[in-house]
Amino acid sequence: MAEAGIRGPFLARPHPAAYSEPVSTDCLFCRIVERSVPATVVHETETVLAFRDIAPQADTHILVIPKEHHSDAAAMAAADPQLAGEVLAVAGEVAKIDGVDASGYRLVFNTGEDGGQTVFHAHCHVLGGRNLTWPPG
Repeated sequence: MAEAGIRGPFLARPHPAAYSEPVSTDCLFCRIVERSVPATVVHETETVLAFRDIAPQADTHILVIPKEHHSDAAAMAAADPQLAGEVLAVAGEVAKIDGVDASGYRLVFNTGEDGGQTVFHAHCHVLGGRNLTWPPG
């Protein structure tokens, strides 16, 4: 399960850039990529990092992020469709790693404030390990 982690006002502060940046020091997820903020890493590739959510909403709740900063999934897909595909591929891999691939899991990209996005760095939630109902909320 997820370990206790950092919380603070920077979680809800939107990142001003709607474009790609290598790394933003104001972004929590960029700081995780740099290893200046701890996270429980599940899987890593050259371009993608997957780690456990600090406030899990299911038995399996893993965040899959591009290491390069993109403000949201739409910005990432527009700027680098191949990277967006890599994020999805890693999401499938971590579902297997966590053992939820056979029973089923949900992939969620929250985009924008009204979409429920609280960290403005593109990320995919991998949720599983229980019966997930619809609508989600």
